[in-house]
Amino acid sequence: MPHDDRIERFLQASLAPALAAGHPPRLAAAMRHAVFPGGARIRPKLTLAVARACGEDDPQLTDGAAAAIELLHCASLVHDDLPCFDAAETRRGRPSVHRAFGERLAVLAGDALIVAAFEVLGSAARRHLSRLPVLLRTVSQGVGMPLGIVAGQAWECEPQLSLADYQQAKTGALFAAATMAGAQATGADGEPWRALGERLGHTYQVADDIRDVMLDAQALGKPRGQDVARDRPSSARALGLEGALAEFQRLVQATLLTVPVCPGAAQFRQLIRQEADRLVPQQLCAQVAALA
Repeated sequence: MPHDDRIERFLQASLAPALAAGHPPRLAAAMRHAVFPGGARIRPKLTLAVARACGEDDPQLTDGAAAAIELLHCASLVHDDLPCFDAAETRRGRPSVHRAFGERLAVLAGDALIVAAFEVLGSAARRHLSRLPVLLRTVSQGVGMPLGIVAGQAWECEPQLSLADYQQAKTGALFAAATMAGAQATGADGEPWRALGERLGHTYQVADDIRDVMLDAQALGKPRGQDVARDRPSSARALGLEGALAEFQRLVQATLLTVPVCPGAAQFRQLIRQEADRLVPQQLCAQVAALA
């Protein structure tokens, strides 16, 4: 089954209990709004790709780990868009959750997605329960304190910060959790995949910083210019557009070299190249060069 189909099918199943009769229907609708339709689903795709490279033997556990990662990512977007943070009017080309359902339901939808992520992961470990503790630890570290998404969001509330620390927590931590969880779902060691996830996350964040400056809201699916508007640190602000593009290209090459030795290494490198071209296509590179 293609990765996209697997991910969407399991995400649909993960949220099905929230739609049952007798549950708050508007909260259920807000949760679905946050998850469907999705974006690139790059994090769960990484989880599935690593599992396949490591000899996947429990598809249900792999799917559970991938779905948990994506639900947590979606929850972080709901909270990130709130008026107390980015006050984003749109997400993925349509009204953000707080604009569509109100701020109170947006907060609750984000909270409910976090809980659902861990429920999904726990229930998926029926065949290999012994793999669950390390998976829970990996996923928790990707979203919590001191180095996960929550810490990344909190850095925006500090008077001073390190751009590298901010980007690692804001983006790199969940990417690392995605790659490590893919290996751990097969019973393999996740540590060899940590560096790959961290570099992928760093690469993705630099690309996002470039896109925030260069693309319009329609292409982004969210408001543009948020880094400047929110006085938020970014590679484009720190290095300039040309410097940020050079850093992105350097990181792509470094990431390709970080792929661990495995039967699926070549396919994995091809996935990285394709994602890099999607994030910062040649046309965008040419536009940056023209501005230099």
